[in-house]
Amino acid sequence: MSAPERLSIAQVSPHRRATRNAVNEFVRRVSEELERRGHEVLRIGSGESVKRLLGANSPDIVHVHEPFAPSVSSAALRHSYALNVATFHKPQERVLSTQVARPLVEVFFGRLDARTVATPATGELLQRYFPGPYELVEAAGEERDWAAVAAQLEAIYRRLLARRHDPDGDAGVRERIAGRPLIEVDLHMHTDHSPDCATPVEVLLETARDRGLGAIAITDHNEVSGALEAQRIAKEMGDIRVIVAEEVKTAEQGEVIGLFLEEKIPRGMTMAETIAAIREQGGLVYVPHPFDRFHSVPDYEHLLDIVEEIDILEVFNPRVALTAFNEEAERFARKYRIVPGAGSDSHVAQGLGSVRVRIHDFDGPAEFLEAMRDADITRKHKNLVYVQALKLLQTTGRPKAAKRSVPDAKPVRGGRPRKKRRSPSKS
Repeated sequence: MSAPERLSIAQVSPHRRATRNAVNEFVRRVSEELERRGHEVLRIGSGESVKRLLGANSPDIVHVHEPFAPSVSSAALRHSYALNVATFHKPQERVLSTQVARPLVEVFFGRLDARTVATPATGELLQRYFPGPYELVEAAGEERDWAAVAAQLEAIYRRLLARRHDPDGDAGVRERIAGRPLIEVDLHMHTDHSPDCATPVEVLLETARDRGLGAIAITDHNEVSGALEAQRIAKEMGDIRVIVAEEVKTAEQGEVIGLFLEEKIPRGMTMAETIAAIREQGGLVYVPHPFDRFHSVPDYEHLLDIVEEIDILEVFNPRVALTAFNEEAERFARKYRIVPGAGSDSHVAQGLGSVRVRIHDFDGPAEFLEAMRDADITRKHKNLVYVQALKLLQTTGRPKAAKRSVPDAKPVRGGRPRKKRRSPSKS
């Protein structure tokens, strides 16, 4: 039997390390016990550069104590790309965090992968303001068995680490596709088979071909008819491939995309039921715009519930209103080692290909997933206001358009970067 993996753990206290108090005593005693168990422990206190230290050490676990803003503990959550554990010690209300800065605190608490409390009273208090699962790790009193506390925390750390995806994948499949040509793929787009899009299938295909895409995933909302039609036409065209997909609205847990589908999955099921339906068709689970609060997305705890089931997480979507949402998706993919993906989420053909994934050519979902492990994500400049305005002009205030057939479809123009005008030379 092999020895347990040695972990790298950062223990972050909101106090200066020289300060004597219950929190620092907890950090000191637990750190010593973890080191005795063979782990590498980095202790960080107030006044130290948490960003630099975390960046230089890349720990497996960042364990923050009393991570209320503003503090070095909350700063650690801002800069951490590791799995994050929190311990809350004192059963006292913090007016600044629970009332004034509550929205900011909730953002940082949303990056926690496990929450622990030192006393039952602390857990009861936190449940009132920041609901979530809190695990009791009793640490009060001079007679506390610190070895047992460290063992309990180590078990939590290992439980989290076990949820990370295997970064190696299937080496045999990757070797098989390694010599194939590279193609560019857009993994998220819509046709007029979606209620909020007016782009005919033929126009989308011609535009994709014109923009040099080798494959596209058509992800209409709660429908696969457009993707199936596009796949049939694309086979006749011969130079572009269509992945049949669907962006499915679950009952209460946001949207999820199934890639490589054969038939429509009904909306309104639970996330677990929807994922099971994707799997039944041999499809891949792709989570779009996972942290964009302006879209229908899973809450953080629901995303944690399905970590093992996610094949690809969308880390860049140009239609996301705030850059921070994309950054949060990238952070989540990195910490759980989930294959990153990206797509234009185009609802007008002008936006097609604004984000591209360059991968080796593939045949079927298994090869596609392995190709995505080595993908390069590139972004083409598109004017977001321009393409959003086009979407509104094409869809708002009109009855749902019939699925139009365009026998002599042409690629659309527009949505491309403008050439800079040369400024007149000064004489």
